[in-house]
Amino acid sequence: MKIYSFPSVEAEERVKATIDRGLGFSQEDYDNVDGFIQDVKQRGDQALVDYTGRFDSKAVTPSTLKVSEEEFDRAFELVDDKFLAALDRAIGQLEAFHSKQKENSWIDTPRDGVMVGQMVRPVDAAGIYAPGAAGGKTPLVSSILMGGIPARVAGVPSLTLMTPPMADGSISPFMLVAAKKVGIDSVFKAGSAWAIAALAHGTESVPKVDVIVGPGNIYVTLAKKIVSGIVGIDMIAGPSEILVIADGEADPEFIAADLLSQAEHDVMASAVLVTDSQSVARETKAALERQVAVLSRRDTAEKSLEAFGAIMVVPDIHTGIELANRLAPEHLELLVADPFEYVGRIRNAGALFLGPHTPEPVGDYVAGPNHVLPTAGTARFSSALSVEVFTKKTSLINYSKQAFDREADDIMTLAGIEGLDAHANSVKIRQR
Repeated sequence: MKIYSFPSVEAEERVKATIDRGLGFSQEDYDNVDGFIQDVKQRGDQALVDYTGRFDSKAVTPSTLKVSEEEFDRAFELVDDKFLAALDRAIGQLEAFHSKQKENSWIDTPRDGVMVGQMVRPVDAAGIYAPGAAGGKTPLVSSILMGGIPARVAGVPSLTLMTPPMADGSISPFMLVAAKKVGIDSVFKAGSAWAIAALAHGTESVPKVDVIVGPGNIYVTLAKKIVSGIVGIDMIAGPSEILVIADGEADPEFIAADLLSQAEHDVMASAVLVTDSQSVARETKAALERQVAVLSRRDTAEKSLEAFGAIMVVPDIHTGIELANRLAPEHLELLVADPFEYVGRIRNAGALFLGPHTPEPVGDYVAGPNHVLPTAGTARFSSALSVEVFTKKTSLINYSKQAFDREADDIMTLAGIEGLDAHANSVKIRQR
């Protein structure tokens, strides 16, 4: 990974390349995904089975599309106590964090004879998508937790999970145990764009939902984008990214390990170090070369670092903070002597990790905050997946006769300015 001096023309070009990488897709991709969606709308379960057979498993049939209770029971027999203990810790800590996000309905009486308020209610049904990485052989359990737990905390009464099966038509027992413990009501063996279509439009077996959340490949992301006018979604997420700000006291081995934790995700992932220390820059580069050599996903990590990785040497940490605010990274680590000194200056970041013992993977699994975060600079205006995504807010308004009479003329004046006679008449007719 190249070392740049920032600010400089060369460094600026690298920064812009990282910012602009975004989420790209071709018209062919869009057309393919739209075709999948239309087919699922027309043929329902059979379309899901056909696509699953073509891309994931020929063992899935209309009668086995939905995971049975026997499959859930068998899953609990196949996992060990160590996994269950880790799962319980993650669930408990995620529930505790997300419970603090829950909003209550409220009413107020701001003026004589006037009552206003807000009624907060959960959506009726939500869909969780969990990718089947490596043909289902690397089960992304955390995707179930991060999508399902805030939905349950919000009070959503119906939760459906879609995830692609393994070649034999089964779902990883780790995924099924996590789904059951989180409170997922039904699990279906289907992935990619057709799974999103099923959630958005419903099929004979898959219930139509109001909100769809969860990560996925370009087809999943495009499908969510297309159906977002029909259902709510969490976000249009791009490739993963991490930015580490480190001073001269930071451990280069820690930094390298944290950068690689995101670089291994995707060849489009971005991993950037910003430091005010030339020695830390050099030592981190050497550590990266050592550590990447032993990774199982070495090829992916190396391509990611080559395309979108960088080490930026800045004159001081304050310059590094401003660079971070420009990049608005999904994950931002502060590996500096006193990270809390700089927290107030961070304006744009999906999640902020403070200090040497808070690496990004802590947030991926057990810390409590959600790991579904804005990417590609969208942290400038959006936030992590939260309980709020699964709720809707209804305004409450009540006027007495006296309050209505007191404000009627002002309402009619404003309606008249806008040329809306019927609005004005709706008020005037009540003054008789």
